[in-house]
Amino acid sequence: MKKITLLFTAIMFLAGTTFAQKYAFVDTEYILNNIPSYTAAQEKLDEISKAWEKEIADAYDMVEGMYKNYQNEVVLLSREAKIKREEEIINKEKEAKDLQTKYFGVEGELFTKRQELIQPIQDEIYNAVKEIAAEGNYAVIFDTSSGMNMLYTDPRYDLSDEVLEKLGYKN
Repeated sequence: MKKITLLFTAIMFLAGTTFAQKYAFVDTEYILNNIPSYTAAQEKLDEISKAWEKEIADAYDMVEGMYKNYQNEVVLLSREAKIKREEEIINKEKEAKDLQTKYFGVEGELFTKRQELIQPIQDEIYNAVKEIAAEGNYAVIFDTSSGMNMLYTDPRYDLSDEVLEKLGYKN
């Protein structure tokens, strides 16, 4: 009976250590903010975005100016001239909306540019996290910057600096 109890205890101990899982977390926002190429890419995206916003604002200003001129002259215009001017205003407004969609739409140029500049950096981070997880036998590594709600995190499990180091950056 003692041998069975000892054997059972040994099996439970081995099972407990075999099934024990390690968890850790990283803060990808912190990691990204410590990678100079990400900061440069983000600044470039901001510059491009501001230029496109100005172009769109100018287009809408033009529409607004056309509409104000139309309102001032509407009493002097013939029916055909009114219709023609209204169509011009509508077409200009449509062009401005199309430009806005082209730059900032779901699959717009800003999205494409972001994929081109930011995605390779995110892939690098993901691969570094995968390597660290494999090397450290981590079952799960959480990302605290992606809106995950944690009431308490022990800083000794934060691997963000290790990811930066793995990528060749120092904090």
